[in-house]
Amino acid sequence: MPPAPDPRPKTADTTAAPRECLPQAGLLGWVITRIARLFAVGILIAMAVLVVEIFLRYVFNSPTTWAHETSTFLSAVTFIFGGLYCVARNTHIRVVLLYDIVGARLRNLLDVLISIACLCASAFFAWAAWLMAMKATFRPDGSFFLETSGSAWNSPAPALLKLFLLLVLVTMSVQFLLLTLNHLRGPVPTERHDDA
Repeated sequence: MPPAPDPRPKTADTTAAPRECLPQAGLLGWVITRIARLFAVGILIAMAVLVVEIFLRYVFNSPTTWAHETSTFLSAVTFIFGGLYCVARNTHIRVVLLYDIVGARLRNLLDVLISIACLCASAFFAWAAWLMAMKATFRPDGSFFLETSGSAWNSPAPALLKLFLLLVLVTMSVQFLLLTLNHLRGPVPTERHDDA
């Protein structure tokens, strides 16, 4: 005798592995989500550096000159990369009041328009980051020199952060271009976008 049907309503399978990146993000989105784990480790290293600094300062009364800048640099790099990671996973914050009530075709049109607007914004910020990075890496006479922090350690962290920001914004612009082109092809029929 067959078992009785389950009277409980059917729900989504919560045991399934979460989707790593938006299907329209393509190979670039897949690569971004894979290397994100390296940047997540940066937060752990920043925390370890601060723990070491507290120990050295309050136990041995011998603070370092590098701990604050190192932890700030690692945290900043992670947060900068976080924007690119959110684009690849489609987990950026947006108002979905209209987006959720429209049909698949109109939702796809909104995806195209949103991607174009984000492409324009990220390209503009990439251009601004280019200007900022050039000032941080070259003297007015054209010779190469990395801007430093001016602290006791005097690390080149400011210049490195500006160069990394430029790299991320250029990559983000490319990602939004790919999203625009892939959204123009039409909606992905098998699954709906997740919103945060």
